[in-house]
Amino acid sequence: TGAIGLYNVGQSCCLNSLLQVFLMNIHFTRILRRITVPLHAAQKKKNVPYQMLLLLEEMQCGKRKAVSPIDLACCLSVYRVKLFVQYDAAQLFLTLWNLIKEQMAKPELVDELNYLYTICVQEHLACQKCSYKTKRNSSMLTLPLPVLDSNSHVLKTLEDCLQYFFHPEELSDRNMCFCVQCGRKTPFLQSMKLVHLPQTLTIHLKRFCFEQSAYIHKLSHYLPFPQDLDFNAVLTENQCQADDNEKAAWQYELFAVVAHSGSTSCGHYCAYIRSLTECKWYCFNDSEVCQVLWDDVKCTYGHSSLHWGETAYLLIYMKKHPQ
Repeated sequence: TGAIGLYNVGQSCCLNSLLQVFLMNIHFTRILRRITVPLHAAQKKKNVPYQMLLLLEEMQCGKRKAVSPIDLACCLSVYRVKLFVQYDAAQLFLTLWNLIKEQMAKPELVDELNYLYTICVQEHLACQKCSYKTKRNSSMLTLPLPVLDSNSHVLKTLEDCLQYFFHPEELSDRNMCFCVQCGRKTPFLQSMKLVHLPQTLTIHLKRFCFEQSAYIHKLSHYLPFPQDLDFNAVLTENQCQADDNEKAAWQYELFAVVAHSGSTSCGHYCAYIRSLTECKWYCFNDSEVCQVLWDDVKCTYGHSSLHWGETAYLLIYMKKHPQ
């Protein structure tokens, strides 16, 4: 089943959870198995994809309930990903992905990795005083969804968060932009349109926010997310910049949840992952792995009165019908 735990080797729960999400994704491991193996021992120790491949093989070949990721952790320490440090899962995910991408020698594998994970959007700016408009394409690894609106009101569902993220925003007062046609700062309308969604879609729920005192506060309120997510049913035509073939593949099924419990200063991560071979849910909590039900996964929706409770932080969706 591949449901093997990872020992905690120095506050490595965040790393362990992300590694399980990577290595339980058969689309990712198909790419990982085709990497070029470094020639020299010193290069092997410093190559993140190779160390991930060794860890995957150890997890699949052994019959132990858990294995140690210490060799990969030592490899990551070369790139300033240290042990005994509290990491933010969204930031560490980006760091890991960049290291994997940079250290893959084959360009075709880099292209496949990009296609597997990268979201493409088109950013639009329109001057509200004249007809001047600009647009540019950009890519991102995660969809960073706010869980509060601009008035600090709670967004009630994941679908609400998606609609709010792609809703046009007026840039006025201090946020005005310089218009080259007007020759001065004017109010602008800023909007983002969805162009392409990847096979593996990572959604980052922005549950940590800065207060005026610069204190980082965790938002633990109830926020349900569906097992099945159809972007065509969530976003309007004006929020999309894609053809019908692209949009036909925008139907997703939940694959994994990286959940955080505790506070901003002292917390713990675990991962709930649906096995793609068995279609069963497992909870990966460092060295402990157990089969769970969907009702257990729903416990990560959050609760406003349980500030130390477990809340979903990263949601990983998988395309139902990939092109």
